[in-house]
Amino acid sequence: MLEAFFAPRSVAVIGASATPGKMGYILVDNIIRGGYQGKLYPINPKGGEILGRPAYPSILDVPDEVDLAVIVIPAAAIPEVVEECGRKGVKALLIISAGFRETGPEGARREREVVARARKYGMRILGPNVLGLIDTISSLNATFATTMARPGEIAFLSQSGALGSAILDWSQEEAIGFSHFVSLGNRADVNEVDLLEAWADDPHSRVILAYLEGIADGEAFMRVARQVTRKKPIIAIKSGTTAAGTRAISSHTGSLAGSERAYEAAFNQTGIIRAESVQDLFDFAEIFAYQPMLRGNRIAIVTNAGGPGILATDMCERAGLTLAQFSKETVEAMAPHLPPTANLYNPVDVIGDAQSDRYRVALEAVLRDPGVDGVVVLLTPQAMTDVEAIARTVVEMARAYDKPVVTSFIGGGVVEPAVRLLQENHIPTYPFPERAVLAMGAMERYRRWLERPPQRLVHFPVRKEQVREVFDKARREGRLNLGEVEARQVAEAYGLRLPKAQLARSPEEAVRLAAEIGYPVVMKIASPDILHKSDIGAVKVGLSNSTDVRDAYELIEYRARRHHPDADIWGVLVQQMISGGREVIIGMSRDPQFGPMLMFGLGGIYVEVLKDVVFRIAPIDRNEAREMVESIRSFPLLKGVRGQPPADVDAIVETILRVSQLVTDFPEIVEMDINPLIVHEVGQGAIVLDARLILRP
Repeated sequence: MLEAFFAPRSVAVIGASATPGKMGYILVDNIIRGGYQGKLYPINPKGGEILGRPAYPSILDVPDEVDLAVIVIPAAAIPEVVEECGRKGVKALLIISAGFRETGPEGARREREVVARARKYGMRILGPNVLGLIDTISSLNATFATTMARPGEIAFLSQSGALGSAILDWSQEEAIGFSHFVSLGNRADVNEVDLLEAWADDPHSRVILAYLEGIADGEAFMRVARQVTRKKPIIAIKSGTTAAGTRAISSHTGSLAGSERAYEAAFNQTGIIRAESVQDLFDFAEIFAYQPMLRGNRIAIVTNAGGPGILATDMCERAGLTLAQFSKETVEAMAPHLPPTANLYNPVDVIGDAQSDRYRVALEAVLRDPGVDGVVVLLTPQAMTDVEAIARTVVEMARAYDKPVVTSFIGGGVVEPAVRLLQENHIPTYPFPERAVLAMGAMERYRRWLERPPQRLVHFPVRKEQVREVFDKARREGRLNLGEVEARQVAEAYGLRLPKAQLARSPEEAVRLAAEIGYPVVMKIASPDILHKSDIGAVKVGLSNSTDVRDAYELIEYRARRHHPDADIWGVLVQQMISGGREVIIGMSRDPQFGPMLMFGLGGIYVEVLKDVVFRIAPIDRNEAREMVESIRSFPLLKGVRGQPPADVDAIVETILRVSQLVTDFPEIVEMDINPLIVHEVGQGAIVLDARLILRP
């Protein structure tokens, strides 16, 4: 529990200073000016008085209990001070100071020592290397930022202190308020998962915002985020989405940034709304913090200008929204009160010279319509426009109905008083229509998440012992790359459908096996050291007689030995040839933060050239597997086009689920490819033609 950080009865500032401009002075001053009502104890070896408060030479000299110690002294002195805090019975430590993991090996060693000492006494640590924290409920400003946060219902966590400081300053101008504002720094102890858990049931926070550079424990993050987003929205921006950004993060905090695709999948699977920019982050936050939840995606647009209305209409489709179809009663309610040139259908155009009376008529009519779930109000100022009166009307109408309302009063100085009025009354307002619609779209994304059933994993009956025997044998032989023969054994143990196949060790045996399997057959080299068989011509297809089989065996073996003279060649695999169907690929790679990351796409150029693939973090359930299949751009090809019958999507889904179970059961699998999986018509299933696995060293 983190109450000692957010509702401390007493705070000590270790490193407090009487010199203006010093960090220790700023922290004490901010706590006092923020209005904190608990006990405050400046700690300075010289004692005396700091900003009117008696200072103590040591935390051990404080006569009362201390809940929270804010530490702002040189890093080298902190381990001993942490020990003193433990002996004093301090509950929580906020370590502002830098000089730890982010500086290199010596700093990392010091950080580990600090954590070990704190854990010995059961103390929690926020930091080190942080801006600090603000809690507007207890009026605590334990930061060195230039301003205190406005009170509000947004909880914000940031892995960048500097960005947090800038956002605090900006939020004052935008009238955005916070319940909690936390800089995480190095996350030596308290991390993003701890804060999500702490804020899940916090009555003061309606929405959680997160600026993330990396995640300490991907599995825990996903588990907790799934729980939290069922209660309130989480909006996150993830930096380090490029190779350069990833390197910058590593040098910034010493964190692993993780795979961009893994984060995209994790956010999708946990209901986190992803923001592409800091602007998006707060655009989306405002609607969640101040407006009721959407009940559907049907939106009405009310405007006094055609152009902005068209821009908003275009953006609706991109945002997952639809234009509401007004009832006859709604149109009839507007008609007598709007000019003949007005458009009474969606988007409603009340014409450029409209005053508040026309906006009132239109807003009341569309908000009352049961076929409208939310409203976007647009305004461009004309010479006769009373922008403040219209803003007051918007506020009044929004309060009268339990539907979300967002606005875009487009302009500069002329609309500024109206914009300020809307902000002060918690009506989200944006400078351009597209941003207003995208904010409404973020709420629609969250609404769809809430309608999605909770994850229910499927567990197939499998033969784990068979897989364990295959892996143990490979390790005993010093191999981590498992070729097709062993991958077939693993796939078979997990219920994947495979073509008939046998391993031949001579041309004569190949001829006999081909006759048993039935012509035509496919033949390919069997070697754990040769993973890309086609690249060296070690695969032959469509072999229809014994002569072809005998010749193919000799040619395949020759090419394999020529290209890989040191390879361990087990023989040649003789396999039933599968005709028809469509090729898809299923893969897995293990992400350092999130674990097994599944991939699905169509085979051939769709995956190699067009990169039309989708990723999810295992384990996944049936709904998530189906969503994977339906999310690729080329999914219509699986549904059937130009007379082609639809493919057996259910069989693809089951194959993905079985792979998900396999890679979850065996964390030593670091890579897996099924390429191709041949998918037949509906009801005829899917069959694995080739597979490979790589084990962890």
